[in-house]
Amino acid sequence: MNAITQPAESAAPGDGHSYRTPLPRLRLTPDVSHGPLDGAWWPRCDALELELPALVGSLDPSIGTVTRVTVGTAAWPDAPQEVMAPGHVIEVALSDDDAETHAITVDCGTVGRWELLVVPPGEPADTAARLLTTASDPANPLSAPRLLALAEDGLDGQDTWESEGGAGA
Repeated sequence: MNAITQPAESAAPGDGHSYRTPLPRLRLTPDVSHGPLDGAWWPRCDALELELPALVGSLDPSIGTVTRVTVGTAAWPDAPQEVMAPGHVIEVALSDDDAETHAITVDCGTVGRWELLVVPPGEPADTAARLLTTASDPANPLSAPRLLALAEDGLDGQDTWESEGGAGA
């Protein structure tokens, strides 16, 4: 699964002007066997209806159409049941599972599904960059909650972070 490097161009409803959707802050694993995560996404805000279309629009079209995403209710308490993406509607399923708290599962029907760490929007850039890199490393053995717990430990958890597979700064 690869990210497209061009921002999506769309027409704003009713005004006839086009605009560019900003690229999502996204890192994906290369197309090889990998650990519990397929990459990481760092949204700019916690409004899923604003962030999800850019994420979906940046994914390689060969993975198929994203039909459903699953997100944690703790991280996305106001998530709508559906989100409009260019050309289709994406069903949003909410989960109370702790493993989904800081993750999003992107489901492309029969083509496959991908589990991404969701880096909290307010995370400092250096920590977010480290999380994006580690989650997209095919050798990463850590789940989304474990990666974020280690990141919250900051410098005090650096030795643990690296011993458990996290990339250094």
